[in-house]
Amino acid sequence: MRIIDQYIRNEEEKARAELVDALAAKFAERAERHDREGSFPFENFADLRDAGYLKLTVPRSFGGDEISLYELVQVQERLAYGDGSTALAVGWHIGQVLHLRTSRKWPEDLFAELCRSIVKDGTMINTFASEAASGSPSRGGKPETTAVPADGGWRLTGRKTYSTLSPILDRFAVSAYLPDEDCTADFLVRRSDRVTVVETWDTLGMRATGSHDVVLDGAWTEKRMRLSGQGEDDGGGWLLHIPACYVGIALAARDFALDYARSYRPNHLSEPIASLPAVRQMFGEIEVELRTARSLLYAAADRWDREAANRPSMKPEFGLAKYVATNGAIRIVDLAMRIVGGASLSRKLPLERYYRDVRAGLHNPPMDSNVLQMLASSALSEKSL
Repeated sequence: MRIIDQYIRNEEEKARAELVDALAAKFAERAERHDREGSFPFENFADLRDAGYLKLTVPRSFGGDEISLYELVQVQERLAYGDGSTALAVGWHIGQVLHLRTSRKWPEDLFAELCRSIVKDGTMINTFASEAASGSPSRGGKPETTAVPADGGWRLTGRKTYSTLSPILDRFAVSAYLPDEDCTADFLVRRSDRVTVVETWDTLGMRATGSHDVVLDGAWTEKRMRLSGQGEDDGGGWLLHIPACYVGIALAARDFALDYARSYRPNHLSEPIASLPAVRQMFGEIEVELRTARSLLYAAADRWDREAANRPSMKPEFGLAKYVATNGAIRIVDLAMRIVGGASLSRKLPLERYYRDVRAGLHNPPMDSNVLQMLASSALSEKSL
């Protein structure tokens, strides 16, 4: 049994895994070109739509599959095995739909409209919150984008950065400051001539996520498109789509190194390099990182699924899973490159792309420093015996 299959629990999950494996294999063939060009993989998202991937987390009542968080982790890990950029980008969509499904933070009519559109038309969603001046919203910065009442609705003006999926979305949520109320709220905005995507995304890794800047120049949206922001606290478990992605990339790097070590035999050796103690030592270190990360990731997802009432208190557990998975993925890819040697630097091999892509995980929420502070606060709040 392949290690990636270790957490499959039943025939339904196995069938879904096989479907995603086929998509991942197809995307892997396109990944190098999109990475080199920094281009958005529209064809990948057409394939995802046709395969029903975009509706995986939509409630069954609207025609979706209503998969669990555990199952989301499964599919995201496998998709990233083929193409990290595509997996991370679509993860924001299916993750947020799961979040909206469990937290019920959107008005029911708007969520219903979104779900029906996802199932019927392959619509996707993301929230654009980051800005150059305020930094990551997870740090608590106030948006400089503003929303003011106008024409029976709202007009939004500002510029959002790291707007993943921006080339393909026809609607998105935007965080904005309301000067009249001195508060921040989210608004659902549709693409119009008042919305411009500025192609700024030219980065070291995750080059095909389409995370460009989005400029709103008095973009209008209906009054009812102000999102309540209330609902239940689900602990942010949906964000496990992020570490699942980086674990998937690490798995791909590990498997590439395994195949290489089993087959490569320099002329001064009688056996492939897999027989060398130093190489076997590095593979052992890879397994420690990989198995630890996956154990934490799947345990956290399973607990979130089973213990709905305890979800708000699980944030340190989710943060730990992301911290271990992301840093472990960086270590795994580094070790895989050491095993393969100088050839790993070649752009003809995928390892150098894996190496660049996994580093992006350090800048996805929650950040390492936030996780460590959260874990420290959790420990310090415990009562002494």
